[in-house]
Amino acid sequence: MTTLTFFNNKGGVGKTSLVYHLACMYSDLGLNVVAADLDPQANLTSLFLENERLEDLWGAEGGRRTVYGALEPLLEGTGDVTVPYLEDTSHGPYLVVGDLCLSSAEDELSTQWPSCLDKKPRAFRVLSALWRILDAAASKAEAELVLVDVGPNLGSLNRAALVATDYVAVPLAPDLFSLQGLKNLGPTLKQWREGWLDRQDRNPVSSLRTPDGSMRPIGYVVMQHAVRLDRPVKAYARWMKRIPDVYTQEMQATRARQATPSDTEPECLATLKHYRSLMSLAQEVRKPMFALKSADGAIGGHANAVRSCYRDFRDLAVTIAERVDVQLP
Repeated sequence: MTTLTFFNNKGGVGKTSLVYHLACMYSDLGLNVVAADLDPQANLTSLFLENERLEDLWGAEGGRRTVYGALEPLLEGTGDVTVPYLEDTSHGPYLVVGDLCLSSAEDELSTQWPSCLDKKPRAFRVLSALWRILDAAASKAEAELVLVDVGPNLGSLNRAALVATDYVAVPLAPDLFSLQGLKNLGPTLKQWREGWLDRQDRNPVSSLRTPDGSMRPIGYVVMQHAVRLDRPVKAYARWMKRIPDVYTQEMQATRARQATPSDTEPECLATLKHYRSLMSLAQEVRKPMFALKSADGAIGGHANAVRSCYRDFRDLAVTIAERVDVQLP
């Protein structure tokens, strides 16, 4: 299993939409993939599922068929994590369903982080729980890749989610807030990685598998603003020019050099257009933008935009697969 988390503590940069479209694209390219919604707001889940279906999963008899349902026995002290329910979506990828209740795990995850230093078995079971859930999901789906969506914060839930990830991609917008987010993100990832490495060897339960917590950055994706011939375009260009230097400066220390691209390769994975009109159409029919048909309203200029969108996400999917060493069919 290879896990890739899309993470930025700045919200509104298109992170969830990016995970959704990449998961669908990988499925379209023939790769078994799991999309895991570890954001308590469950925005990724809402892109895949109708409200009625989500209500069924949250209120299922015998327990919630969500990521929280798999975690609940451990949090309540009645057992360990269970194999998560996987929703087989209409667009190909399997979904580990998100849940607003996941936010209730924050306190326990926060408490058990320092307890790992005292070699307490429960601390390691709790801190490795999300990774073990994702690993079970990948095995169940026979998936080679797990794409993870998390919330825009630096809390204990996201720390546990990042401990569970092999690679990190950073979605950005060309603005001051994204650059400031990068300045927070780089040092935080470094601190989390070093903290987990310090704890990992203290695991007293030999039979308990724990994640590497490598969190290797593979680059960033810029979600463009709409192009306009006025002053905002000048501001856009100014922030775009600053992104490479800030990314390199803040994320350099988090790298595991043997597992990242060579120094001659750019850190920018892609610069994606703002498909504003396509997004509204896609949300109405619950399809990825690149899968829209004329029957969905994608006619004329929209049809051309759909083809362009497909090429953009296909190229990004190929680039990411190369950097995380996943072979496409």
